Amino acid sequence: MKKWIALALVIILFGALGFTGNLYLVKALYYNFANIDDYKIFENTVIKKNTGRPWPHAYSYKTQTQNKLFNDTWQQYETTAFIVIQNDSLVFEQYAQDVNQQTISGSFSVAKSIVSVLIGVALNEGAIKNINEPVANYLPAFNNKSKKNITLKHLLTMSSGLKWDEAYSSLFSVTTKAYYGYDVATLVGNLPIETQPGINFNYQSCNTQLLGMILIKATGKTISQYAQEKLWQPLQAEHDALWSLDNSDGIEKCFCCFNSTATDFARIGALYLHQGNWHGLQIVDSTFVKESIKPAHLLYQGKANTIYGLHWWLATVAGKPVYFARGILGQYIFVLPHKNLVAVRLGNKRGEVLPDGYVSDINTYLNWLDKNY
Repeated sequence: MKKWIALALVIILFGALGFTGNLYLVKALYYNFANIDDYKIFENTVIKKNTGRPWPHAYSYKTQTQNKLFNDTWQQYETTAFIVIQNDSLVFEQYAQDVNQQTISGSFSVAKSIVSVLIGVALNEGAIKNINEPVANYLPAFNNKSKKNITLKHLLTMSSGLKWDEAYSSLFSVTTKAYYGYDVATLVGNLPIETQPGINFNYQSCNTQLLGMILIKATGKTISQYAQEKLWQPLQAEHDALWSLDNSDGIEKCFCCFNSTATDFARIGALYLHQGNWHGLQIVDSTFVKESIKPAHLLYQGKANTIYGLHWWLATVAGKPVYFARGILGQYIFVLPHKNLVAVRLGNKRGEVLPDGYVSDINTYLNWLDKNY
């Protein structure tokens, strides 16, 4: 009898969650917190490689480092992969936890930078006219008095002014619902506006998801189809990638869920290191690349923004400008132009987020790269 009562309660609970639009809570509760293998619990589309182009090994190539600070950080934050590409050759790689060159890993918000790259591709081929276009040109839900002035640039610079709670630890935050939920397009399409766009930098995953939906409208293709045709295959990736969907018939979760290998993630950084050019093929216009990696004219914490461009993070090392993509568990694609270098770090943890918006472990990696290459 107790067994049937328990079953009835479970059925009632599932029904209540479904009726209120909160069925995602079941998956969120079960899996508790995001991890680098989450593509295994979601539906995915395959982004197929074509003819792969392996990174050549540099004369100085090595696979281990003896630097204590680097190794301590490696252990502390459970690094799974770290590779360095310099002068378009592989100079360093190290893996752990049964990870190797073929291992696919989640990138989390590194996907945001990849979506920005795809916007640059669409601009380069004319599918999108310019980033100052209103979002309403592509998404009718924005064609109203409160949201009609939001532009693609506002989305790219995280200054749309939309109401969004970027909280990953709360089961009930809209970000958690977007990650584990089943209809991300409706979720972000119905967001109200909270502040005037184009004033303050406010990091929000909804902006990237909207950019992905704009790409679908502009190109007539799914995000994965467009990425495969215009980016992954032209970049001569060695491995198929995966992009996780919100449901089996749904769309890509553009803000988080691009999954690939360390060596193939490095191609994204190398593309921007070379101003949008890949071995003679101009995939992204250099003007867009340059704008992507300079500070957007916004306020952050009451001061001029210095840390964010068009979906790329900005920093300095030894007084030299660097830029990078970053994910919540310490997924990084670093680009150090003064060293002609790209590095990728993947793993299970990252340092603490500092008051200025940076993450504490980033300086360790950047300083190690600057001093050793």
